[in-house]
Amino acid sequence: MNNNIIKQNFMSNIVAIVGRPNVGKSTLFNRFLERREAIVDSTAGVTRDRHYGKSDWNGVEFTVIDTGGYEVDTEDAFQGEIIKQVELAVDEATSIIFMLNVAEGLTDTDIEIHEMLRRANKPLYIVVNKADSAKEELAATEFYQLGISKYYTMSSATGSGTGELLDDIVKDFPTTDYKDPFEGLPKITIAGRPNVGKSTLTNALLDKEQNIVTDVAGTTRDSIQTLYNKFGHEFVLVDTAGMRRKAKVKEDLEFYSVMRSVRSIEYSDIVIIMVDATLGWESQDMNIFGLAQKNRKGIVIVVNKWDLVEKETNTTRDFEARIKEKIGQFTDIPILFVSALTKQRILKTVEVAMEVYANRAKKIKTSKLNEIMLPIFEKTPPPALKGKYVKIKYCVQLPTPSPQFVFFCNLPQYVKEAYKRFTENQLRKEFGFTGVPIEIYFRQK
Repeated sequence: MNNNIIKQNFMSNIVAIVGRPNVGKSTLFNRFLERREAIVDSTAGVTRDRHYGKSDWNGVEFTVIDTGGYEVDTEDAFQGEIIKQVELAVDEATSIIFMLNVAEGLTDTDIEIHEMLRRANKPLYIVVNKADSAKEELAATEFYQLGISKYYTMSSATGSGTGELLDDIVKDFPTTDYKDPFEGLPKITIAGRPNVGKSTLTNALLDKEQNIVTDVAGTTRDSIQTLYNKFGHEFVLVDTAGMRRKAKVKEDLEFYSVMRSVRSIEYSDIVIIMVDATLGWESQDMNIFGLAQKNRKGIVIVVNKWDLVEKETNTTRDFEARIKEKIGQFTDIPILFVSALTKQRILKTVEVAMEVYANRAKKIKTSKLNEIMLPIFEKTPPPALKGKYVKIKYCVQLPTPSPQFVFFCNLPQYVKEAYKRFTENQLRKEFGFTGVPIEIYFRQK
């Protein structure tokens, strides 16, 4: 393989749900996410009701974005931001669902939104909600005034009508057939808020003299991969939010960075979350962390601009403790302090990311797993409930890309969250899964 200039563009499918307030956008969003058990749940976005979720229809995965209610001529202080963010969502989306409410009929705002969506020149699906009976079906014909040839009627209360809509949306997705020249190589995304130093780190790693670099180009929905092959490591850097800026939309930076991160995280194995040392861990970092965790990616937290922070004896330790305090139960994550500008510790970042990649791919032999875990369970069994004792008989690691374990027992319904956390901690202690989310299931045997 020629390591000099290699890039690969590919698309992910993003469906944005747009419409006035209270037409049923969130209900539809929730319905998409409940489609199957395997679906990753939603992640709250930034200001006011922005949600991202992962859904799947007949084996085709896509991301769903629930946007805020679009209104004009309102005194709501947030409305300007919401309109901006709806425009961004439309700009990034592969497909757009425009929701209308049959009970309220066609409004001037609907006509304005439709005009905006039509100009976007993307596959557009008109959905008329709350059409629960023949009477409403008849009333829905009013929406033909928009100059459309087809709309979908739906009832958010019963869920009827979603199947036909999803069939058509999935059928119209751009082709995803491509040959990945980097098949089998680790894919690493550097994600974070704008201006934290992602591009500086990327450039420092790639080192222009080595020519292992790509021009950041393509359509808005391209994700660009670049090969890194130095110092005994070979992996792919996945382009992420903040590396490209568009003049077309005056973007709300926070929202924009999450939008981009959604796509890049989906294509990666490891996410390096970059934090600005001068600002500390903020809500936006938390959003990106949540996305990476829910997509079951390996995580490394890199605190950049550490050269700008005044140091005392425990500065590093205190900073680390503050982050761990905020990220919740999953704290077994490497935290590095670097300066991308001076290239301080950037190679350490690569080494740690590769270690996390190895942890994510780690497979424990079933015999070994049982040999170590069953005595632990015997010594510290789940607390008895209603005089019933839980006996864990057997465990196995599932053949999934990230670590997932099934523990077979007599009464799985009695195993509480606290014991699942205990089990996870024991697995980490015995087998070392630093930087990787672990899924644990208790099943009847």
